Amino acid sequence: MDLTQVALHTVTDEFIALIRGAGSDWSLDQVTEFLVVAATLLEMKAARLLPDPEADNPEDLELLEARDLLFARLLAYRAYQQVAMLFAELESGALRRYPRAVTLEERYLGLLPEVRIGMDATAFAELAAAVFRPKPPPTVNIDHIHASPVSVAEHTAVIRAMLVDRGVADFRELTAGCTQVLEVVARFLGLLNLYRESAVAFQQPEPLGELTVRWTGAGARSSAGTEEEYE
Repeated sequence: MDLTQVALHTVTDEFIALIRGAGSDWSLDQVTEFLVVAATLLEMKAARLLPDPEADNPEDLELLEARDLLFARLLAYRAYQQVAMLFAELESGALRRYPRAVTLEERYLGLLPEVRIGMDATAFAELAAAVFRPKPPPTVNIDHIHASPVSVAEHTAVIRAMLVDRGVADFRELTAGCTQVLEVVARFLGLLNLYRESAVAFQQPEPLGELTVRWTGAGARSSAGTEEEYE
């Protein structure tokens, strides 16, 4: 709202008419508050109409603070008015309500069904014990997980024997007797175990070409511990 468009004389005339209508019940506090609001509005309106040579004038900052304070007071006043109207509506509605201060008539008392409890004292005791009984910790069902029938240790031993006997073999020869994909995977893991033990050396002339495995036997050790990791 533009303050320069506010007619202060109109607001003042309306307030004077309100005070005169109140008669002897007019309030000095209302008059004082109106004078403060009117003076603030008049000062702000004069500041808007006069030129402003300095943007950072301390007086302008005070006017801005006064404007914010006035706006906050107007919002609070509006909130009080709305709450007062709500209380008035609740009060007027409550005056039209009358609680029932008598019991039901005899003809209606017989309509109430009889309360029947289908549990005896023993059943209630069992129910209470079930409520307070500690619940078992949650577990994860692993019955759907099947153990692999392929042993990495056994296939590693087969590869070791083949390489010791032949000296050099490619990966196709090492997996020639495999009938399942898991067996091929187990032999590949076995080769990794032997390579980590420095027992074999790999040779692949071209990418994705034939993989040749050569038995070196240097630094070979028991692979029982390492093979269990892949199990």
